[in-house]
Amino acid sequence: MSGLKVAIVLATSAGGVGGHVRSVVAGLTARGARVVVLGPASTEKLFGFAAAGARFVAVEIADRPHPAADARAVARIRGLTRGADVVHAHGLRAGGLAALALARAVPAGLRTATPPLVVTLHNAVIAGGVIGAAYATLERIVARGAAEVLAVSPDLEERMRSLGAESVGRALVPAPPRRRSEDAAAQAKLRAELGAVERPLIAVVARLAEQKGLPTLLDASAGWARQTPAPLVAIAGDGPLEAPLRARIEAETLPVRLLGRRSDVPELLAAADVAVVPSVWEGQPLIVQEVLRAGRPLVATRVGGVPAMVGEAAVLVPSGDEAALEAAVMRILDNPEFAERLASSASRQALRLPTEEDAIDQLTQVYARATGMTS
Repeated sequence: MSGLKVAIVLATSAGGVGGHVRSVVAGLTARGARVVVLGPASTEKLFGFAAAGARFVAVEIADRPHPAADARAVARIRGLTRGADVVHAHGLRAGGLAALALARAVPAGLRTATPPLVVTLHNAVIAGGVIGAAYATLERIVARGAAEVLAVSPDLEERMRSLGAESVGRALVPAPPRRRSEDAAAQAKLRAELGAVERPLIAVVARLAEQKGLPTLLDASAGWARQTPAPLVAIAGDGPLEAPLRARIEAETLPVRLLGRRSDVPELLAAADVAVVPSVWEGQPLIVQEVLRAGRPLVATRVGGVPAMVGEAAVLVPSGDEAALEAAVMRILDNPEFAERLASSASRQALRLPTEEDAIDQLTQVYARATGMTS
């Protein structure tokens, strides 16, 4: 990979995609690749791609369609990817715009002069209406324009194959390594600060957005509120739903605290009696990997790539089913032996998770196939 010129494209990101791209940048540059990252200025501020070894160039790609802005982004990508050996776009929006840019980069008779495009799809399309139709168009553009599509879940893989994608594989999106908290005193202090000394603590780490299924979580918390003592639900994260979620919590006096974005996620998970991931859809969520590595009992929705990730190390429930979510959590809280078995299973499953080195090994092979170069 030494000397390989890789252009990475991403759209607006405040979470897992940006973190994954930073990990990829660090891994590629460590192996001698020359990497440029094209994305919104906000992503560089959040994730520090330049500090990880890349050259960063601002290209504003929003998370929703904007025809005029998208046309400008396509033109920018077209110019900035000239001379790259391979272009790797992360996300459907970035992938679609990159495919359009590369398709128009040279006259049709010289198409082989364009760098090959690899697209990693991190999320399913869950929007409807005009937005959903626009995303469906981008899916077809990616399927036609990418030399290889990597998808984070089986349903996304099948979707791309059904649209005629040339080559489809499973993406590896490992969570960056974080220390596992073993400090019992710190855990006790955190529980005291949260008000969960003599009551169970349920931990949720999620962006406060529609995809994360938080209204269903609040529905379930109304049932937990009837328990004695009532478990406390602590939600770490921020996002656009903060105001309506807070208003509902206060109006219904739910046993839920919004903690905002926090840097002490390992401590929160270690202090919790159970972790919950109530999402509408997920691919390879970093928080699920962190829960497994923390060795905590987990309740998650049976969506996307979650079942393949957790194996037998979690209780899975249907998305949107507050009764099933409520019952699954109480089953763990009411049965310490079952909780311990789940925790042990989580620690064992964590050993099977892919590493960041595994992800770079995969990309080395993907780029070699796409460019025809030896890895």
